[in-house]
Amino acid sequence: MRWDRGHVSSDVEDRRGQGPARAGMGIFGLLPFFARFGWKGMVVFGLLAGGMYFASGRVTEQKGAVGNAGQEEMVEFVGFVLDDVQDTWSQLLTREGGYEKAGLVLFRGAVTSGCGMGESQMGPFYCPLDRKAYVDLSFFEDLHQRFGAPGDFAQAYVIAHEIGHHVQTLKGTSDKVRQAPAHAQKGSDGLSVKLELQADCFAGVWAYSAAKRQLLEVGDLEEALAAAAAIGDDRLQKQAKGRVTPETWSHGSSEQRAQWFQRGYKTGDPRQCDTFAAN
Repeated sequence: MRWDRGHVSSDVEDRRGQGPARAGMGIFGLLPFFARFGWKGMVVFGLLAGGMYFASGRVTEQKGAVGNAGQEEMVEFVGFVLDDVQDTWSQLLTREGGYEKAGLVLFRGAVTSGCGMGESQMGPFYCPLDRKAYVDLSFFEDLHQRFGAPGDFAQAYVIAHEIGHHVQTLKGTSDKVRQAPAHAQKGSDGLSVKLELQADCFAGVWAYSAAKRQLLEVGDLEEALAAAAAIGDDRLQKQAKGRVTPETWSHGSSEQRAQWFQRGYKTGDPRQCDTFAAN
């Protein structure tokens, strides 16, 4: 991906130097969020099905020092992608009341969010209460080594997906899903899956814009599709449990995630991302 090195985003908050906070809390550290919104609120922010498949009770230590040159270049990259994604949505939502920017918090190991305590083992997540995305940079190394999805545009897809959740918050879509009956949330056809697939499609809409502005390089699209497929519910369940149980899905299959990202990429039109109306 072509990007401006040295870029500094005013919407990135770097908490890596604060160290892991209250290690070992895991998903239960998010209880303040669940108390207000209920357990099905978890569909709002987790990239990896709420972090449930790979929770190990440990806090992942960030590799390398905070001041490491490679780490700092990644911070610049994250900031560039964040700003570009948000600039794109600012243009797309001009006629819909405008766009309010999200923040992005970088952390190591564990972090306190407006939704409670989160850990790196959950993967990147978005909190609708403080309207911020949270990313431990070590996830990008895991994306490459653990999930087999290398490349900077795979990383860009992750950021664009989380901002897709922010767009859903602004549009009121997340609230509608949360307020739906519990039985409508569950399974491969549930609203939780549809919400996540829409965020994938929104990420593809940004990728379309980036391609038009010639920010994409050869192989970038394939990197994003590989990342989307790598974190499908079916693939993660197969890796973690050796079997696939569609009735427990919350994010969609590898095929679905890649297809909806590609739909957004091909059309560049958020109106084509209505996963709730799709079969």
